[in-house]
Amino acid sequence: MNKLIALVCVISWSGFWAFGYLALSADFSNTSQVTVATILAAVGFLTGTFAYIALGRHHH
Repeated sequence: MNKLIALVCVISWSGFWAFGYLALSADFSNTSQVTVATILAAVGFLTGTFAYIALGRHHH
């Protein structure tokens, strides 16, 4: 189970950095692109944070 949580953690943080970069580098006149990238970055951040905390709790 720890390996699955670790995999979710890595994928989530990768998504956070990738979509966060897209949100910051996108043309701000295209609001739908910025909004979608921001939402996906936020989901990656939240999922990555919770997975990191879960890994820390299971580590003895």
